[in-house]
Amino acid sequence: MTERFTVGQLARETGIAVGTVRHYEKIGLLPPAARSEGNQRLFDAAARRRLGFLRHARDLGFSLDATRELLDLADHPDRPCDRADVIARRHLADVESRIARLEGLRRELVRMVEGCVQANEGGAVAECRVIETLADHAHCASDHEGREDDVVRKGR
Repeated sequence: MTERFTVGQLARETGIAVGTVRHYEKIGLLPPAARSEGNQRLFDAAARRRLGFLRHARDLGFSLDATRELLDLADHPDRPCDRADVIARRHLADVESRIARLEGLRRELVRMVEGCVQANEGGAVAECRVIETLADHAHCASDHEGREDDVVRKGR
């Protein structure tokens, strides 16, 4: 008899939330589950392996679109792997770009905080380097327009 997993069992075994498992099934990243007589979803071992692949790709920051492409390639093992390499290299370039951006943000924040001697000397907010810098981008040493969460979201 083939091993079957309920959505809850599959979620526990893979560490993916039940709602996410259902979402992946709904958007076609997981094939539709078989149903029990009581209409409960029943997944097989192949779905568990596929969900493990999905989890690992998402943990590495691949977008859903890239993950979908990679899954399609994994479903066709006779294809050349050059497309997978292109996807991974593109993702690596995006990660390196985000890292560089975050390093720039870190440098600017360190500079801003280290410039805030007023806090250690009991100074007033009117003389606060943090407030001054946030109020006027001209006080920044680097160009870092855009928000860090925008940078992170672009990679997801």
